[in-house]
Amino acid sequence: MTPGSNIPLPAARVTVDVSSPVRLDVSGLLLTGDGKVRSDDDFIFYNQPTGPGVTYRSGGGTAPDAVTVDTAAVPPEIEKIVVTASPDAAGQTFQGIEPTATVRDADGGAVLATFTPPQLGAETALVIVEIYRRGGQWKARAVGQGYANGLAGIATDFGVTVEEPAAAPVAAPAAPPQPAAAPAAPPQPVSPPPVAPQPPVAPSAPPVPAAPAAPAPGAGKINLDKGRVSLQKNQTVSLVKGGRPLLSQVRMGLGWEPAFRGKDIDLDASVIAYGPQRNHIDSCYFGKLTILNGAVRHSGDNLTGEGGGDDEVITVDLGRLPQEVTGLVFTVNSFSGQKFTEVAKAYCRLVDAATGEELVRFDLTGAQPQTGVMMAKLIRQFSGEWDMTALGDFVKARTVRNMVDPGARAL
Repeated sequence: MTPGSNIPLPAARVTVDVSSPVRLDVSGLLLTGDGKVRSDDDFIFYNQPTGPGVTYRSGGGTAPDAVTVDTAAVPPEIEKIVVTASPDAAGQTFQGIEPTATVRDADGGAVLATFTPPQLGAETALVIVEIYRRGGQWKARAVGQGYANGLAGIATDFGVTVEEPAAAPVAAPAAPPQPAAAPAAPPQPVSPPPVAPQPPVAPSAPPVPAAPAAPAPGAGKINLDKGRVSLQKNQTVSLVKGGRPLLSQVRMGLGWEPAFRGKDIDLDASVIAYGPQRNHIDSCYFGKLTILNGAVRHSGDNLTGEGGGDDEVITVDLGRLPQEVTGLVFTVNSFSGQKFTEVAKAYCRLVDAATGEELVRFDLTGAQPQTGVMMAKLIRQFSGEWDMTALGDFVKARTVRNMVDPGARAL
């Protein structure tokens, strides 16, 4: 699955297990329509492993922790169960230890979906997936929302009581006052127990610019409110302006020039559309200029790379994309076999098709002796807006067909 995608659940009982290279603390929260727990009893974790319709199972350090949801036993006022995870080691972030959630039929064991949140860094806790009720049917949605202050951030965001440790007692009058006397034992919050290993901000964690204590979905992302955004590799911008998602036509312009004067460079720009399981839906390229009932259109092939401006343009009508399309990966290939070390000034830029205004730009820096590069991706978020992430990842692929699998892995 990709962030924001969802699937219907064919089984009444499902298990979500969360695996990672390190041991994780996994929990589940039962939420009402206002996005809050009814009481602390709706926080299901290792010290409180059962709740109405939801159970927690520890993997004991040798297997993934898991949360099982019996949808038939979930109270009617509960609209969703969110499954969360944080590293067991105090202060450890998810940098380099991306977890994978696997949704299974709890009775038969069949895998229904998997999800690995992309581009993790300073997060010390995640809402990974949610099991939710919609129109009488239960579904699973990939979320991947991160918190920089551990389970405390998740708990308080969803209404769980997290009491601060009691202040140290005032010293006897004969002794000098100690305004910050350390307690004899590490302070333990009253509720819930698992918050203790997670300091509000890990000193060793990389700083998170302007990260609130309990961010709302998408908090901390760059958006389009301040005008044109210039991205660096792996940076993400939310295509939101003035609080509203951009759902009009946009043009992805891709350009390049020969690194050596007088030498033509024949590259092909393409876009690959994927579904919620990272499944390939269709590809738009010089041999197939229109896909998805005209929601995606290609300008045609440029054989030289000479001249100013965009060499090839792909127009995407974000509002007309089918709901099954949750990810788009924009690629450039060298069918003739020329390597990207022979290419100069490669870039991609997102333009508002109605006004011609450049919204986002990514200039490729550096090159590798490969025949393909994934320039950028657009991911539909569960809240409806699209995110654009600069990639700049080189692969051995001369055609768009050879880019399908690398593109799926990049989502």
